[in-house]
Amino acid sequence: MQGHKNFWDKNAGRYDRFMRKDRAAYDEMYKLIRPVVRHKTVLELATGTGLIAKHIVNAAAHIEATDASAEMILEAKRDTRSAKLHFSVQDMFRLPYANRSFDVVIVSNALHIVPQPEKALQEIKRVLKDDGVLIAPTFTHAGNSFSGKVRTFFMRMAGFPLRSKWTSAEYLHFLRQNGWAVRKSAVLKASFPLTYAECVKSEV
Repeated sequence: MQGHKNFWDKNAGRYDRFMRKDRAAYDEMYKLIRPVVRHKTVLELATGTGLIAKHIVNAAAHIEATDASAEMILEAKRDTRSAKLHFSVQDMFRLPYANRSFDVVIVSNALHIVPQPEKALQEIKRVLKDDGVLIAPTFTHAGNSFSGKVRTFFMRMAGFPLRSKWTSAEYLHFLRQNGWAVRKSAVLKASFPLTYAECVKSEV
């Protein structure tokens, strides 16, 4: 038992630093998103417990926040205080919305996990207005750095799904290959590099 306690004593600070770093990255991300969604109709895919939607809803005109998991949506609905925010269970590959019905689509940390990210991007393109914006922040791995490899190993051990593993440059290339022009990108420092990408439709 003693060994266990020492481990947590030693690592508590590191864990706090991890969480602090992530919180700072997320705060920075909300700052980047708010001006883009101001007075706009927004769709969020893979909203999880609705963290991003809840942080940006004051700026937006309306947000439809969706996730494939009913449990996540139930959790998200628990403390929704805004009439401008609506949560529902949806499949990002078959969305019930009309063509070109949203000004902005947000998909955070999902494209590297879903089995066919190209298909998801096609569906996003369908529901997004022609002059609309896709915001797709995703954790990317730090190239082949040792610490990146170690973290990936531990996340794998913890059962965290890492289907596609892109570096930041590979991720932006993937978006471009699939018909998106990246008009703004930034790498935010979190426990994994968080690559923020803001895209508009392009003809490939």
